[in-house]
Parts: sequence; C-alpha cells; structure tokens
Amino acid sequence: MLNKLIIAAAFASTVIAAPVLAGGTHAGGDNKQMAVGKPGKADAVDRTIEITMLETEDGDMLFEPSRIEVKQGRTIRFAIENDGVLEHEFVIGTPKANQKHKGEMAMSADMKHVDPNAIRLDEGEDGDLVWTFTRTGKFEFACLIPGHYEMGMHGPLIVAAK
Repeated sequence: MLNKLIIAAAFASTVIAAPVLAGGTHAGGDNKQMAVGKPGKADAVDRTIEITMLETEDGDMLFEPSRIEVKQGRTIRFAIENDGVLEHEFVIGTPKANQKHKGEMAMSADMKHVDPNAIRLDEGEDGDLVWTFTRTGKFEFACLIPGHYEMGMHGPLIVAAK
C-alpha cells in the first residue's frame, strides 16, 4: 500500500507543479438536467446507498460497493464516508464527461467541485448526495482527483428501466 500511496503522492505533486490553466472552484448547474439525471430532494428519497471511499493495504483506491444499480425515476441518497487517509470525491456522470473533467482537474491542482453531482471529503469525513435518476443507461461514479481514478477509484452505475 505504501508504494502505491507514494506513487499517488508523487503524481499529485507533479500536477501541483504544473502550470495552472484554470483554478478555483468548478461550479456546475444547480438543478439542471444532466445526462445521468438531476439533483434530488431529501424528502423524496426512495433508497439510501452507503458508499465508503478508502485505500487498501496494497495501495489500491476504491469505492465500496464497487458497482451501483438503481431504477429510473428513483431518488437515491448516497451516504458517503471517507475511510481513507487521503482526500477523495464521489462524482456521478457519464464515462465521457468524467474523463473530460478528470483532464481538466489534472490541469488545475486547486480545482474543487461545487457541482450537485459531486461531493469531496477529507479523510474521516462523511456527507450525503441526493440524486434523481431520470434516464436509463450505463453511467459511472468516480474520484477525479489526479491519480485516484488510475488507482482504481471508479465503478459502473447502471440505471435500469422502471
């Protein structure tokens, strides 16, 4: 684990040393419809899914569970806990959008999400994200902090028809 954490730290320090092309916070739409759905309302939650973010003994970074399946039209409360020793985030989106955003984050070491489909937590923190899944398809949840996706922090999010 120590070797992989050292690699991740080295990768992050390389990114920090890179020129900053964009900075500050990354703010998305408030209640706009996205490909994966829209922000949900706490009083409309149909189901709670507990998510743990962590690093393993051998240095992998992961989410538990590693796969999420929900039904279209459902409002899900993601109860997210960072049990790792590093800061992590939970972002839901399309694989294409996540890859694009991962590249943007690699170019800006100080970028923080203020998007309704993302939450960033320091070690030991927990938080909630409430989301309504309006469309079916194969989506993804991921940590887009530089180096974390490559260390295994991503998984499929399947939205099935009602």
